[in-house]
Formats: sequence, C-alpha cells, structure tokens
Amino acid sequence: MDFKDYFSKQAKEYSKYRPKYPSEIFSYLSSLVSEHNTAWDCATGNGQAAIGLEPFFKKIIATDASSSQIEHAELHPKIEYHTATAEESGLSSDSINLLTVATAIHWIDTDKFYPEVKRIVINGGVLAVWTYTESTVNDEIDAVYKNYSEKIIGDYWPDENKKAWDFENLIHLPFEKIETPGMEEPEFEINLNWDLTDYLNYLITWSATQNYISKTGENPIEIVYDDFLKAWGDKDIKRNMKKYLRLKAGRIIK
Repeated sequence: MDFKDYFSKQAKEYSKYRPKYPSEIFSYLSSLVSEHNTAWDCATGNGQAAIGLEPFFKKIIATDASSSQIEHAELHPKIEYHTATAEESGLSSDSINLLTVATAIHWIDTDKFYPEVKRIVINGGVLAVWTYTESTVNDEIDAVYKNYSEKIIGDYWPDENKKAWDFENLIHLPFEKIETPGMEEPEFEINLNWDLTDYLNYLITWSATQNYISKTGENPIEIVYDDFLKAWGDKDIKRNMKKYLRLKAGRIIK
C-alpha cells in the first residue's frame, strides 16, 4: 500500500531529537492488561516508545514502514524491530497483549488498521494511542515558535497533522472505551533540558520543515534563527521544554 514517508531523510536526527516518553505512561498502560507477554509498538520510528515498554513486557515487537527509521532505532535484547506498515503488519493473530501507537495514529489508514488490531490483539487486550501538545518553554520563545509553525511553514503541514492537532475530536477508537487520564487535565508530560541547537534540530525533524526544504530548496529555520536567538539568549543555555500527552485507549473484546 502507499506510504507517505516524511521522515526517512532525517531518520538520524529524528532518533536524536525526537523526545522519549515518560515512564509513568508505560506503567499506567501496563496496569490495563492482565498478561505481559508481548507488546507491539506500531509506527515505532526509532523506538522511542518501544524502549519505554521494555520494563513491563517480556517481549516487544516494534514496526515502522520506514526502513531508515528502523536502522536508527535504539537496540535492546527484548525488542524485535521489523519494517512493516501498520495496516499490513504480518504479525500472528491473537499474539499481542498491548498495542501502542505513539504520536503516529494520524499517519495511519485506520479503516484498514483497526481490523488488523482486532485480529492481532488478544481478547481483552488493549490498544493505546497518544499524541503530544505544542512545546512550551517561555512566552517569548513560544511566540517565535508559534510564528514559525503557523506562518513560516504553515502551508507545508501535511493534512494528516490536523488529526493530531484535534486529537480529541478526530481520533476515534472502535473498541471498548477506557477512561484514560490526560484528556481533560494534563497527566503525562515530557520535560527536556535543551540548548538552542537541540531545540532547532527538533524543529528540523518536523514533516512541514522537511516539506518546505524539499519544495523551496531553503531551510526555513534560517528565517527565524535570529528571532529564536534573541528570545533564547545565550544559545548554550539549557532551557526546559515541556509537552503534555493526550491519551486514548480501547479494550479489544472478541
């Protein structure tokens, strides 16, 4: 099937600058299932969520449609990485206790994916999907960030990102609903201490940034670099960047 690949070109940078998720979310998700034999992290990227699942499951299968992303994944003896689409995973039926999709459900053809979920996840198992909110540092930096995201590269965002931005209303799981923390009030959060170079390299991994570069031949970060530097101060100062997670989960009943 067709796969829109926005991330392979910067897979190495994606591996370094895409944030890992807090351990609390994996502890919570582990509590939702009675058996902890195998978890599947679908659309794993470089394994940011797969690594988080490791303490809680005997085995983790991590798949991504991009072989370049898999090549830059963080290795662990309990994690099996495979190149495969979400919709045609090739996994065995009734083999998965917990299935996670971390900040990627908006890229997946859910009409084809959800039947695959029902086939693969055991009766009583759980599908959990989440996304994160906009980054926040401080008012001055956040204002430059907003201008960059909405105006400089605003026309270059793929349509799929709109589902991530309106996660609560546009992402629906056709399984038994589990009331999860984090939708009404922030519960799980990412905290990163980055200097300006780290922060800008994270923006480079965005699909819209890559689209801009591909279509114009120019780096849009250069347009706002001075604004970011002024707002940041000393570029080597490490500042806290925070993101909140929004989570939905459903139990598969057969």
